[in-house]
Amino acid sequence: MPPKEPPRRRVPGPARPRSAAGGQGRPRPAARRPSSPARRPHPPRGRTARPLRLGNPRPRLRLVSLALTLVMLAFVVRLLQVQAVDAAAYSAKAKENRYLSYTISAERGEITDRSGIALATSVDAYNITADPSMFTPEFSKAPDAPQQAAALLAPILGTDATELTRKLSQKGRYVVLARRQTPQVWNQIKDLKSVFAEKAGKDRASGGPGANVLAGVFQEATTKRVYPNGGLAAGILGYVNADGKGAGGLESQLDKELAGEDGKIRYAQAGGRRVPTAGTKEVPAVPGSDIELTIDRDIQWAAQQAISDQVKKSKADRGYVVVQNTRTGEVLAMANAPGFDPNDLSQADAASLGNAALQDVYEPGSTSKVMSMAAVLEEGAATPGTHVTVPNRLHRGDRLFKDDIDHPTWYLTLNGVLAKSSNIGTILATGELGKTQAEANKVLYSYLRKFGIGSPTGLGYPGETPGILAKPQDWSTSQQYTIPFGQGLSLNAMQAASIYSTIANDGVRVAPTLVRGTKGADGRFTAAAPPERTRVVSAKTAKSLATMLESVVGDEEGTGTKAKIPGYRVAGKTGTANRVDPVRGGYHGYTASFAGFAPADNPQITVYCAIQNPTKGSYFGGQICGPIYKQVMEFALKTLQTPPSGSGPARLPVSFKPGE
Repeated sequence: MPPKEPPRRRVPGPARPRSAAGGQGRPRPAARRPSSPARRPHPPRGRTARPLRLGNPRPRLRLVSLALTLVMLAFVVRLLQVQAVDAAAYSAKAKENRYLSYTISAERGEITDRSGIALATSVDAYNITADPSMFTPEFSKAPDAPQQAAALLAPILGTDATELTRKLSQKGRYVVLARRQTPQVWNQIKDLKSVFAEKAGKDRASGGPGANVLAGVFQEATTKRVYPNGGLAAGILGYVNADGKGAGGLESQLDKELAGEDGKIRYAQAGGRRVPTAGTKEVPAVPGSDIELTIDRDIQWAAQQAISDQVKKSKADRGYVVVQNTRTGEVLAMANAPGFDPNDLSQADAASLGNAALQDVYEPGSTSKVMSMAAVLEEGAATPGTHVTVPNRLHRGDRLFKDDIDHPTWYLTLNGVLAKSSNIGTILATGELGKTQAEANKVLYSYLRKFGIGSPTGLGYPGETPGILAKPQDWSTSQQYTIPFGQGLSLNAMQAASIYSTIANDGVRVAPTLVRGTKGADGRFTAAAPPERTRVVSAKTAKSLATMLESVVGDEEGTGTKAKIPGYRVAGKTGTANRVDPVRGGYHGYTASFAGFAPADNPQITVYCAIQNPTKGSYFGGQICGPIYKQVMEFALKTLQTPPSGSGPARLPVSFKPGE
């Protein structure tokens, strides 16, 4: 029999609620009853039941979704604007802020003398620049960065701190604080920058702002014009302005050749530092050409020293000396006193900044008589031996003429008229140039023009004067007689020297030159164009005039005996003219001068000297300019190794005895 199943134990269940009749319900197996939701407990008696409702999340989700959609839409619109609509503008602005561009200054060409010795050259220098955006409080971490930086830089740059503050406070990414500063100046600024950068780094490490008021100061490599010989030949060379452009003299006249062509560089930067991997665009600068002058530095020095000493000794307004090669027309020296130092224009007198030897116009006086004599000889009106009776006074027109000294009647040859520099004798000789005075005036005028009076010298120098020579029909009554001896016409010192070079060169005028040639960036030398040559008088007339001019220096009765040079035959002429005062008007004071060439038998060098308004000592040209002529001519002859004369001078008679 199978074993009996043990009886099941009843497990007490939860008490069922009483029925409405109050009976105790009998429990039924749970598996056999259908499931039904649990009933909520009844609220306590005396209270109203409030239903509990959950919020609907859908409206809120829609609102959040709408807000996110609008935000994303705004981003999309902005993105389209930046990358599509205004892409070019924003790209340009980004490049502007990121990239810096500046000019690479071309190296200015040298100016040298005829031997290649530098008279004007360029040395390394720096433009001190700044990025004003780096001086804002946000970048520099200092509220007054421009003021602090200006106070530090002003003593180094020698600039007003207020002006520096203005530049550092302006808008933009680039400003020049100072141009063409020496390397020493930049080194001082660089040392200061290092000190402030180190201090800013330590401040940041300790939790401070790390202010650096010099972080935005930079440099650009450039060049600075210097003149190694100081004021030597300053009147010829001129000077450059603060921008490095020629502003006077040959620096201005030949600025295009000297300046070259500037280059450009463009590079990326960040925080004031160059980004080497971001690409750089550079157009290299083309250096300027070197200019070789006809000037000899040593002769220039001798001429400048001599005229400066005499101007000081005579307490004169100014003076000039011109030295010229008689055959080639090359100017070997052109000295002015007082002069100036182009290295420091702040100390220069404005009246001395030009080249007075080319820019001053004045009446030459008796040195001009050689042109009158050339006309008389060339026209056959007289010969060197022609007798000329010279009275103490000569009445012509509305004036009574005299010589520089009172004298009894002189019985002079035409050679003697020139040797003794007689005004009256010159008037009488030139009167023979025509049947009437009007005809004589026209003939004389034509020769004066041939010698270059009233025309530019051909140098093309800035501010050069062509001189003053009225047409003969416009000559006043007095001018008809004063122009033959050098009053009533005007010229410059270079023109005066050229007159004597023409006589020395057998009567052929060679236009003066200052430039021998140029040397380009490729190193090739290009010679200057040959000067213009013009026949003025015949070789025979020129030889006769040279011999007559020797009498001025060699004869005891001549006025230029102080110009004698042992071993050399010297031809020359003195001049003492009434001077037109440009300030007061009218005649006041004198112009003393001396002109000549040597050796007279084989002319090589012409020297001309003039001193304006000497007020101490003698004012006669033979007395104060004759010695300068001798000093400069001796030096030039030795420097150029010119051999002494091989023969003695021809002795032409100066006077004659009445009745002969």
